[in-house]
Amino acid sequence: MQIPKEGQLPAAGLVEASEEQGASKVVYVHAAEGDSGQRIDNFLIRILKDAPRTLVYRILRSGEVRVNSGRVKPDYRLVEGDRIRVPPVKLKPRDPPGTPSRSLRDLIAAAMLHEDRDLIVVNKPAGVSVHGGSGVSTGVIETLRALRPELKELELVHRLDRDTSGCLLIAKRRAALRNLHAQLREREMDKHYRALLLGRWPFGNKTISLPLLTNLKQGGERIVKVHENGQEAITHFKPLEQFGRQATLMDISIGTGRTHQIRVHAAHCGHPVAGDEKYGDREADAKLKSAGLRRMFLHAYRLSFERPDSGGVFNITAPLPEELELVLAKLRESRGKAAKSDAE
Repeated sequence: MQIPKEGQLPAAGLVEASEEQGASKVVYVHAAEGDSGQRIDNFLIRILKDAPRTLVYRILRSGEVRVNSGRVKPDYRLVEGDRIRVPPVKLKPRDPPGTPSRSLRDLIAAAMLHEDRDLIVVNKPAGVSVHGGSGVSTGVIETLRALRPELKELELVHRLDRDTSGCLLIAKRRAALRNLHAQLREREMDKHYRALLLGRWPFGNKTISLPLLTNLKQGGERIVKVHENGQEAITHFKPLEQFGRQATLMDISIGTGRTHQIRVHAAHCGHPVAGDEKYGDREADAKLKSAGLRRMFLHAYRLSFERPDSGGVFNITAPLPEELELVLAKLRESRGKAAKSDAE
């Protein structure tokens, strides 16, 4: 990041402290090569580390943020050399990030599936957040930064819900992050999930293309629903195995990456993800407890994408966690007993 002489942010992209460096001044930042292709809203969130997202979007909507003297929308993508006007903002200091516990460090270290010059892939355990936030001081990214302090550019490539397990990509270099974000944006990354849906899926291979709208309930809880004013969302469903009328094991791939996309589309079809406390069916879930279901049955199973440096396709699979394999084993056992009983 290149910094002008007057009213600039620190070179590391940190927020200008109001007491120490005069937040009454307008700050100008020049986008460097490493910032090229990043959305302006994400750029501001990165450099204004203590700023809530609501503030970032407010100063964008009001026109207080300018790029090359012009107003921009939140989805504007930076070009190297762009001159960004950042207005004075008054921020409350954020609490310092918590220190990951030894057990969390060990858990994430053991969950690493792959590492090379550009990437780390973690088989994220269910119940662990990808990053710290509301009510959670540390997640996968904070833990990796604690484990590998020499890696100064570690960033999440994408996100998974806290209760979803499976493949999570972390970029080690800004160049790799830009490339992977471009592939996500152009829908060139192949992401497959394994999910157990409640009931007998009657639709065969089916693509759901319904817009999703995210609302914030009191307390900041995210609730997503199908709504005509929402963002485009595309989900592909393929049944793999039926367990009578109780449940169906699915392969699910996504053409977009909206919040709670799979969960909301599945529930909208009348077949929510088993164990989903927000969009699911508690009564049906209770019946699956006898099969050992104790969490949401949604797992990011496989990732596939181009690696420009090698000229090939990168594929990686995170095997189903043991607790989910045991659920399937018990459902198969019950199905076998039912078939034997019917034959008799």
